[in-house]
Amino acid sequence: MSTMKFCRECNNILYPMEEKGRRVLLFACRNCEHQEVADNNCVYRNEVHHAAAERTQVLQDVASDPTLPRTKEARCAACGHGEAVFFQATARGEEGMTLFYVCCNLSCGNRWRE
Repeated sequence: MSTMKFCRECNNILYPMEEKGRRVLLFACRNCEHQEVADNNCVYRNEVHHAAAERTQVLQDVASDPTLPRTKEARCAACGHGEAVFFQATARGEEGMTLFYVCCNLSCGNRWRE
């Protein structure tokens, strides 16, 4: 399997690109104009698929992260605990940022958003 290639000019990743006129595979930088001819005509594609449980676990671990801000003004609707961790992120299928809360009661782990 081929390794990732990096631009000699700016150290960004080089992406495969076809030069249709000459029918040549190139690796091109998206940041500067650097291009180089590929030594192998095979392009590998690596797709990472995450299970739903992996994504959920990340949110549950957020409650014990000491670097995230906490509030005592948000009460959990599931268990009534009066402390929550909050952070901003983009919600799937929505534009802009959404404020997410995660209950700090480690046995609860309820999450909600505003």
